Parts: sequence; structure tokens; C-alpha cells
Amino acid sequence: MSMFDLSGDVAIVTGGNGGVGLAFARGLVKSGAKVAIWGRNPEKNANAVAELSALGGDASAFLVDVTQPDQVNEAFDASVDQFGKVDACFANAGGGGYRGFSHKTDRQTWLDTIDLNLMSVVQTWAPVTDHMVKRGEGGRLIVTSSVAALMGTGGAAGYSTTKAAVLGLVQALAVELGRAGIRVNAILPGFIETEMSLTTSQEFQDAARRRAAIGRIGTLEDMEGIAVFLASKHSDFMTGQGVVMDGGHTIFPM
Repeated sequence: MSMFDLSGDVAIVTGGNGGVGLAFARGLVKSGAKVAIWGRNPEKNANAVAELSALGGDASAFLVDVTQPDQVNEAFDASVDQFGKVDACFANAGGGGYRGFSHKTDRQTWLDTIDLNLMSVVQTWAPVTDHMVKRGEGGRLIVTSSVAALMGTGGAAGYSTTKAAVLGLVQALAVELGRAGIRVNAILPGFIETEMSLTTSQEFQDAARRRAAIGRIGTLEDMEGIAVFLASKHSDFMTGQGVVMDGGHTIFPM
């Protein structure tokens, strides 16, 4: 892992207290980065820090709801006070939003999904970007999108729409911030084996396995390396891109 040594770097991971976010954080600390975990659940935050510390990592958790701009700004200031700087920010927090037919979904429910999966990213990246520009040393902005941005997902139009919207944000900011040395990219996971995803039906999980070109669903370990790559100097020539991590799900129709 010396090629991807992140010693001395500091990363923020929103929603980093579980699932894919915690997998990102594990990869980062294994490569030497210090990690600020942002999450809404104090118990999960504490457990995440304990797990990362057991790996030899330097991690702290900050209680924050990323849909609340004031809390985001407070968490950012606290993170910089703790670690001195931010080199990479993984805007991973989000959720599935509503389930059901879009034409039967009221306006406020749509807006809540947009707030959760799109505006939270805008709000999270705002103070981070300002910090990176003022430091003048570049940085990394990474967002967790989804293969749902590329495929139809009946009954979850809000989720698909917002996960597609962040890809537009990535491309726009890649152009806007490129000369400042800030790289902006997205990770698009397919079906990843998490506590939440495993609440889906066995039929759905079996279909995901059949659909994947490699014949299995993703594990959290599969997500560690991509976080390290995008946080490292080895992704310097990559910006405005969406990296699909789905085992070939989107290229293997059945």
C-alpha cells in the first residue's frame, strides 16, 4: 500500500459511521489518513471511531445532520480545529427517500429527498471548497451516487433523480475548481452487502447476483480501495468522472 500512502492527509466522511461510508473510512485509515466521521447517531459514531482506532487509525466523530447547514458548518469548523485541515471530503450521507409512484408523491416528499441526497452534498462541500481554495494546495471532493443514476428504478424516482443530479454537480464543479487543483468525482455503487441492503427480499438479492457479470453482490471490503485511490495523488488526472462499482451489473442485462 506504500504507493497509496495517505499519511498526513485528513478526510471527512459524511455518513461514515456505517455501511459504505465506514468502508471508505476503513480504507482511508489503513492507508494512513486521519478521518473525521460525520453522523447523526452518537452510538454509531462512537462504535465507528472505536473500530477505526483498533485498526491503528486516527479518527474522531462529529454529531451532524447534513441536511442542516448550521450543523454542517459547525462540524466543519470542529473538524478543522481537530485535524488542522481537510484534504478530501466524501459526501456519502444520503438515503433512499420515498418508495412509491412518483405521480402519487406530494411536493414536500420530493423536496425532502432532494434535500437529503443533493442539497446536503452542496452544503457539505461549500465550506470544504472554500477551505481548499484558500489553502491553495488542491483537494478531493467525492460523492456517493448510485447505479440507480444510470438505470430505471421503478418506485424510487426521487432516489434515481437525486443520484443522477449529483453527477451533474460533479461535472460542473470539476470544471469550476480544476484550476484550483481540486478534483471532483463520484462513486456509483451497485448492490453492496450492507445492513440496510440486506433488509431487501431474498428474491431481490438473488436477482442482483444473477445480474452481476462476476456473479456476486458487492461487499464492504470492495469499497475500501476506491476511496483510497480517489483520495490519493494517483487520481490527479481524473476529475468530473463517475466510477461504477457494481461487479458488472449495469453491463450484463438478463
